[in-house]
Amino acid sequence: MTPLSTTEWLAIGLSLKVAVWVSLLTAIPAVLLGWLLARREFRGKIIVESLVHAPLVMPPVVTGYLLLVLLGRHGVIGQWLESWFGIRLVFTWQGAVLAAAIVALPLAVRSVRLAISLVDQRLEEAAQTLGYRPSRIFLKVTLPLAWPGILGGILLAFSRSLGEFGATITFAGNVEGSTQTLPLAIYSALQVPGEEAVAMRLVGASLLLCFLSLLISELLTRKAKRKMDRTIKT
Repeated sequence: MTPLSTTEWLAIGLSLKVAVWVSLLTAIPAVLLGWLLARREFRGKIIVESLVHAPLVMPPVVTGYLLLVLLGRHGVIGQWLESWFGIRLVFTWQGAVLAAAIVALPLAVRSVRLAISLVDQRLEEAAQTLGYRPSRIFLKVTLPLAWPGILGGILLAFSRSLGEFGATITFAGNVEGSTQTLPLAIYSALQVPGEEAVAMRLVGASLLLCFLSLLISELLTRKAKRKMDRTIKT
């Protein structure tokens, strides 16, 4: 097999870089939103749920277009960010991170919500009777019991960002060595006659990365379920 070229390695490296940043950026919002949806009832909850999960059902290109409208150089927020702070997200790798994070966040939230909902509330109530504040209950009881599912959700976001295409190419573009992630590199290779071998190498690398991340995520999710089952039985 022909070894990967420098351009191909750059695409793989950028994809991993984007996926790591997506995992870091979605971790805290996913935990907070997952806890909110699992443990609290409030007016407008169904609207919050719909907004959080909207990127799952919207075409990714629509997500990218909305980001362009809001954060593009002439967008409502983007123009203000660039003129006041010199921050430009469109057609940058940071923009690719933002696009992938928005698409991946719902998956992380769903996993976190499930993990927290499986935590026996009697344990939280017992901690409350001992004088624990809600914040301490969350940090000392809920998070330790739900952490495998939370970590699984973060890894799901990592995996999803590795395959993100539509929102990324719309908002961040397809600039070789700058915003060209693995899916975009595969797309570019397929547009050039005679580059099928390049596309196949990149597809193989993409499948391997996605399989490994999904495997780890599934193992952690099963571990969380077994842990919750043991807690419920005791």
